[in-house]
Amino acid sequence: MTDTPSNIKTELMAGTTTFLTMSYILFVNPAILSAAGVPFAAAATATALGAGILCLLMGFITHRPLAMASGMGLNAVIAFSVIGFQQSHVPWQVGMSVIFLEGLIILLLVLVGLREAVMNAIPPNLKRAIGVGIGLFITVIGLNEGGIIRPAPITLVALGDFSQRYVWVTLVGLLAILAFMSLRVKGAILWGLITATLAALLWGVASWPAAFVSWPDFGSWGAPFHRVGNRWALWSVFTPLLLTTVFSVMLTDFFDTLGTVMAVGEQAGFIGPDGKVPGARRILLVDSFGALFGGLIGSSSITTYIESAAGVAEGGRTGLSAIATGVLFLLASFLAPLIQVIGGGYRLPNASQYQLFVSSGFQAPPDVLSPAGAGDYFVYPITAAALIVVGALMMRTIRDIEWDQFDESFPAFLTIVGIPMTYSISHGIGFGFISYTLMKTLARKKVHPFMYVVAACFVAAFLLPHVS
Repeated sequence: MTDTPSNIKTELMAGTTTFLTMSYILFVNPAILSAAGVPFAAAATATALGAGILCLLMGFITHRPLAMASGMGLNAVIAFSVIGFQQSHVPWQVGMSVIFLEGLIILLLVLVGLREAVMNAIPPNLKRAIGVGIGLFITVIGLNEGGIIRPAPITLVALGDFSQRYVWVTLVGLLAILAFMSLRVKGAILWGLITATLAALLWGVASWPAAFVSWPDFGSWGAPFHRVGNRWALWSVFTPLLLTTVFSVMLTDFFDTLGTVMAVGEQAGFIGPDGKVPGARRILLVDSFGALFGGLIGSSSITTYIESAAGVAEGGRTGLSAIATGVLFLLASFLAPLIQVIGGGYRLPNASQYQLFVSSGFQAPPDVLSPAGAGDYFVYPITAAALIVVGALMMRTIRDIEWDQFDESFPAFLTIVGIPMTYSISHGIGFGFISYTLMKTLARKKVHPFMYVVAACFVAAFLLPHVS
């Protein structure tokens, strides 16, 4: 895909679209973190301002349309596995120290050139497969968030309940986007989001907020240096168990970003003919700082978002798109109730049969997300259609995979199916790396040394949590 001409209006529209598509994080992330004891208001401030600051840095430093915010998945790992509900495992400040330390390590790896070297060592077919797998991943997320599909106990997934109004909000948004794209209307995805919002308001799925302004709370900032007992929280990380967690989180953060950058880069046209990303070190530098900064302010790891592809689909090609997204996140730190109308989730009362909780599949903590009691789950019908369409747009590189060479196509296939089926970009990439290295080695074909190292790291990451 070649670069497409852009202009200021297009970039601003693209940045707005990216923001609307990923704005759910403003409400999901504080809800997840507060379940582990992080003050809700402080987590909300950290989420909005952290995303805004890192988007601005990405736009000004890299000149690429890559937006950043607290990463889904990692926030759940920190909240539910490391910290635990209501601080049952370790204090939340220690959990944020895990993020802070892994971010520092990744930042050092970028400065010595290792992270970029690993990116350049990935075979072209695996790079293409990563983009396709992520496309399927965000499509599944969109279908799930919009209620078009739902989890099922035997078949894993089933058709959603079309008697629910929120499902029709998703369908209206999807049909609107498809209609605008067919008519070649500029900003088709953005106009589709607006159409879905109007439908949600008309049908009572969404409602105008009682207040429009909320004030920032900086209580979680400097979390690793909060006093826990008689020492800084950061010092509590240096135990065998938590250091193993630092390694696992680092590996996830490391490859989630690589996959996202390559997938969005393919769509935006800034992947070179050699499969490399021009200016990759700057991108990785900002992203690595995002992990460190996220742990520092108490928002969990701030990482590059695959939803950036929504803005790219609207014509975003430069850093101005990311800057626009960043400005909106900064404003959102004051206007979160209003933004929630579009990006926020909507409760499904007594809908335990859906087992839906944002895009991670976790049950909603009843004391945080479900004041009415257990069995309440959240969906995101307004932005779901945008994710479905963007996922389809990201499938184009599947045609370039060398399907006639089995030792190339099978690792690519495992990557493509592994990402959505494990609900993890890094796990899917791990499947591809391990199988590629194994098959090429058995066939006595050349393998880049970094592939052996990374494949071994993935094997360790998969096995270590299960070693007693």
